[in-house]
Amino acid sequence: MRHFLTLKDFTKAEILEIITLGIAIKKELKSGIITPYMPHQTLAMIFEKSSTRTRVSFETGIFQLGGHGLFLSNRDIHLGRGEPVKDTARVISSMCDMVMIRTFEHAKLEEFAAYSEVPVINGLTDSYHPIQLLADYMTMIEHHKADNPVVAYIGDGNNMTHSWLMLAAKLGFELRVATPKGYEADADIIAHAHELAKVSGATLVLTHDPKIAIKDATVVTTDTWASMGQEDEKHERLKVFEGFMVDDALMAIA
Repeated sequence: MRHFLTLKDFTKAEILEIITLGIAIKKELKSGIITPYMPHQTLAMIFEKSSTRTRVSFETGIFQLGGHGLFLSNRDIHLGRGEPVKDTARVISSMCDMVMIRTFEHAKLEEFAAYSEVPVINGLTDSYHPIQLLADYMTMIEHHKADNPVVAYIGDGNNMTHSWLMLAAKLGFELRVATPKGYEADADIIAHAHELAKVSGATLVLTHDPKIAIKDATVVTTDTWASMGQEDEKHERLKVFEGFMVDDALMAIA
């Protein structure tokens, strides 16, 4: 049994195999072929952080594969609040076939996975958002942008930045990250990405100048400046990130 917690836990071949399989199933569905690859499987979907796209995509996806999605919000369970995480993991995993968790602390996800009897998928934590990167790279392949890409990430040094660093370091492409001073990615994650890049041949550039990051880039991506839980910082962040807006002027440099 394997969990899907971060991209650093998978090899380049495994990551590409997952994405290739996803593309194949997507093509089947688009052509009207519906194959119940996961009949009668129940996916528990734990949302401590709400999300329109994650909820709809996971619930629709498991249904199209022949299974059932069980939505669980903060009002339904008490993950780490009133009941230990390990107890919740044991109970839910004894009744369901797999679990997706969208939460705050990455340590909580890891603890849940450690006590779960079934595979656990990271739907998002404050540290990583690996499923989004699978979707992003799938889009790059579908639009023929995955052949020696130069990816520019402009914005906050958050879970998306960390996941882009892991993906680039694993697959071996060039990634340029531009963040404001004081909003850089986690230093330990950066160091680990550089170690992985030595093996894959990836080029990782970290700068505070979005123009340097985006120059001649073939793919440009960004994220919200104020994530869930940072609402009190929104007005301050709008000032800090003013020069990091991906607009027509910045895109003209790509």
